[in-house]
Amino acid sequence: MLLGCATLSERDQTVAGNSLAPWQHQHFPGKRASEYRFVKHEGRHSLLASAESAASMLRQTLNVPPAELRQLQFSWQVPALITNADMAQRDADDSPVRLVLVFEGDRSKFSMKNAMLSELAQTMTGEPMPYATLMYVWCNTRAPGSVIINPRTDRIRKLVVESGGGRLNQWLDYQRDIAADFEQAFGEPPGALLGVGLMTDTDNTRSKAHAWYGPITLTKR
Repeated sequence: MLLGCATLSERDQTVAGNSLAPWQHQHFPGKRASEYRFVKHEGRHSLLASAESAASMLRQTLNVPPAELRQLQFSWQVPALITNADMAQRDADDSPVRLVLVFEGDRSKFSMKNAMLSELAQTMTGEPMPYATLMYVWCNTRAPGSVIINPRTDRIRKLVVESGGGRLNQWLDYQRDIAADFEQAFGEPPGALLGVGLMTDTDNTRSKAHAWYGPITLTKR
């Protein structure tokens, strides 16, 4: 299943609103939107993401049963890190690149806080908070393999796959076992995969960042 730019025909159009189906541009209440534009960069069809004190996500809806989850392949190129970013701190939770996976699960397990956050999300966006969100991220300091729990809710967890500035300005390719990564982050098997997203955000640090994302491939069993 190819989820990346090759499924899209208007690579040079800036994403605004919900154009370029099946990808949707998800805006967050009260936030300036990041910009996503399809380009060719160093010979690769890619998505150029730019954020200036901004946060929004490009996402695609899926429905992959847990028994079919297998390998996820993706790539990105980052020219610079966000100097003051720290994804463990609420006021500094920014990243030049995030690959976001959203999962179904038993919402009766939600704590009171998470249940309230889900209701708030429903009110503000028209959608409840996902049962679980796993993000692959590039962190300034934490070692690859580290898990960062979101400071707002433990239903969002970030798995560090790249750290520091040693591999900036080059295309990096990854292959991940989705089920194994979810169990590492959450301590339980995953439910159905309901969506995938890409996100470059700088709203908390009030800074600028840009990066390129390559196509995303999901291999099902």
